[in-house]
Amino acid sequence: MSERIKRTFEKKEKKLAKKLLHKYRLVVLNEDTFEERFAFKLTRLNVFVATGISALVLIILTTLLIAFTPLREYIPGYSSARLKSTATQLMLKTDSLQNVIHKQNQYYASIRNVLTGKISSEEFNKDSVITNRETINPAILQPSKTDSILRKEVEQEDKYNVIDAAVDRTDFKLFPPVKGEITSEYNLKEKHYAVDIVTPKNTPVKATADGTVIFSEWTSETGYVIIIEHRYGLISVYKHNASLAKEQGELVKKGEVIATVGSTGELTTGPHLHFELWSNGHPVNPTDFLEFQ
Repeated sequence: MSERIKRTFEKKEKKLAKKLLHKYRLVVLNEDTFEERFAFKLTRLNVFVATGISALVLIILTTLLIAFTPLREYIPGYSSARLKSTATQLMLKTDSLQNVIHKQNQYYASIRNVLTGKISSEEFNKDSVITNRETINPAILQPSKTDSILRKEVEQEDKYNVIDAAVDRTDFKLFPPVKGEITSEYNLKEKHYAVDIVTPKNTPVKATADGTVIFSEWTSETGYVIIIEHRYGLISVYKHNASLAKEQGELVKKGEVIATVGSTGELTTGPHLHFELWSNGHPVNPTDFLEFQ
């Protein structure tokens, strides 16, 4: 019985081999003359092998094309490392910009609250800062030996940059916002961080320097107020105006009209300009830098 099965299996193998190795001739003829142009001798095995190799080559070429060309980015669901990196960088930049904007808004809000009277002088308490400076133990401020060496090296490097630093600020000169008589001087002890200049109503108020308007609104105590941020940490404040010519966010040039003199607000005593200068968060005397008469 087993011998019979073996013979049957051998017959099938021979039959299959005969089919695979049986030769065929593929002839291409001229349709008009029936002239033979060329011919191929083929077997089924040749066709299977050629088809398999062609399919394998096509798969390899497609894989290489997708893996090493920009075409891969058009495949749905494909995640590009370059796009991921770009997206990550953009997210980090966006987050950094949001933090900067948040800090700037907090800074402007603090300035606005102090200068518009929403925060009292006691809460601001700048005098306590000055007092605390005087009570610091001088021994604590003595530099160490390492600090002294570093200071000398920095001074040696920076001594050639003094001219450049000076040149940067030579063109930064302040312009008097109005001309008139000062009726109330700057007084740090009385916490009057401004000068009051009497001048006719509706006199143009001009920007003391180039800058950006960071506040331009009405307040109950000081009327129409406009605040401008300049270079080098300088801020100028103009209060009790009759009207405002600029809005928050606008850029202004030195000498450009930004408001008109008035007598608005609960704390006014007549037409005048209440003018303040702040340097890096500290009030300074405007008469040290400007002449109003």
